[in-house]
Amino acid sequence: MFAAVTPPQGQRRYYRYYVLLILILVYIFNFIDRQILGILASSIKTELGLSDQQLGLMGGMAFALFYTALGIPIALVADRKSRTWIMTGALTIWSGFTALCGFATGFWQLFLCRLGVGVGEAGGVAPAYSLISDYFPPQERARALAAYSFGIPIGMASGVLFGGVIAHQIGWRWAFIICGLAGLLLAPLFKLTVREPVRGGFDAKPVAHKAAPGLGDALSLLFQKPSFWLLALGASCSSILGYGLAFWLPSFFERSHGLALVDRSIFYAGILFFGGMVGVWLGGSLGDRFGANDKGNYARVPAVAFLVSLPFFIGGIMSPSLPLVFFLFVVPQALSLMWLGPTLSAVQHLVPATMRTTASAIFLFVNNLIGIGFGTWFLGVLSDYLVPRYGADSLRYSILYGMGFYLLASMLFFLAARRLNRDWHRG
Repeated sequence: MFAAVTPPQGQRRYYRYYVLLILILVYIFNFIDRQILGILASSIKTELGLSDQQLGLMGGMAFALFYTALGIPIALVADRKSRTWIMTGALTIWSGFTALCGFATGFWQLFLCRLGVGVGEAGGVAPAYSLISDYFPPQERARALAAYSFGIPIGMASGVLFGGVIAHQIGWRWAFIICGLAGLLLAPLFKLTVREPVRGGFDAKPVAHKAAPGLGDALSLLFQKPSFWLLALGASCSSILGYGLAFWLPSFFERSHGLALVDRSIFYAGILFFGGMVGVWLGGSLGDRFGANDKGNYARVPAVAFLVSLPFFIGGIMSPSLPLVFFLFVVPQALSLMWLGPTLSAVQHLVPATMRTTASAIFLFVNNLIGIGFGTWFLGVLSDYLVPRYGADSLRYSILYGMGFYLLASMLFFLAARRLNRDWHRG
């Protein structure tokens, strides 16, 4: 099916693994800076006198506003210009604003700094998807993209662990400052060592000298492919709960289980790391294995995973036993991240190489605007609303009611599976 199975000229075989490794490292910092606010929320709430709704706005809408709005125009540039330069600039901007969060003295200052983090991270992911697709052949892309997605559980776990420990030792402000400065140090290393690959070099018809289509061309093609929109909406529903849990579970462990800052940092970091690493790789491996003969399996794998995760999540939320809670959360944490490898690979294969960054950005726009922008805020508002009825356990029931989004995500992925074979781009 694919004519090009050897690396494009000038690309050494093992160099692509170095590129993947440093892309993962950048993605780790992406999620450290994105999610560190969750473990610091309780300390910030106490010092600045904020409500759950305000924390939800900072964790969700403040980040998502420019992150989603700028993602598509940046991707259009990335489909024409150097993706490595764009990612270097993005890493520098979001790391700088993360450090500035440590100097905020009120809600609006912190809100604006989180807007800045979103501005930077708008250029940090879609170009990476495109780079990986040009460094790895089609039959390896789901696993390569899954490996890249290791940055999510490692970054989230690192942000929770180191953010909590640093905050406990020297204060929440220094947690922001130290993590931001570390990202700034990584930016020049990335630019100096990652080369721009040939676009579509592994595909049947390399497109290095073909002009990149515009946004209208990309949207026109994608509107002919219902599977793309079903995947995007399914991922969005999962992200409503996924990002909401990532932000609010540390507070849940404090309020409903009485865990202190360092204890809940270690406890939740373990859930994120062990569950996330297994789930991300398993999803990519199963996607490559079962998707080879039937492209619909790229969507069926996550659809089944979301369904199976629900009883574990519900049990973990309702259980009073911390050891049991850990096990009950590790399993669905793995299952809930199995969508990443197969879904991201499918998105890359629904369009030609010259549209990959733009298609990824459109996918991320839908996913993040709904997932990040709505999910974190929604759980916070619902928690405030349920306080009169459930008191300190209001967050427990807010999360429990949010589980319906995983059921909706599963349904949308099953619908996408019925169209993927037809919509697949075959050059």
